[in-house]
Amino acid sequence: MRLIKALRSIFLNRCPQCHRGRVFVFNNPFYFAGIFKMFTHCKSCQLQYEREPGYFTGAMYVAYALTSGWFIVWFLLQLLWLDWPTEYFTAFILTSLVLLAPLTFRWSRLLWLNLFTKYRA
Repeated sequence: MRLIKALRSIFLNRCPQCHRGRVFVFNNPFYFAGIFKMFTHCKSCQLQYEREPGYFTGAMYVAYALTSGWFIVWFLLQLLWLDWPTEYFTAFILTSLVLLAPLTFRWSRLLWLNLFTKYRA
């Protein structure tokens, strides 16, 4: 049950503690003028998101894991089923990684917050 609540918090841009307040100012991750804008604390439960300087450095490792997972899935599909020419596959992978970068950034930070914050109803 905790996993479902955490996933709901991650995908809906909600506070990991109360699931009411937003973490990022804009819900659209592809709004590039505000892609990095986060609230400093939850408007609902007052949870401070960045607890110390450099808190989200660990989210880089999460982003790396998400990106690696995306690449591994497509690589296995290429090996077992797709059989595209190498140039097409490389272009597809690079394009998809660039297009998914805003989602990866956002999900890695939200996942990092959910790893270290307990949900309180």
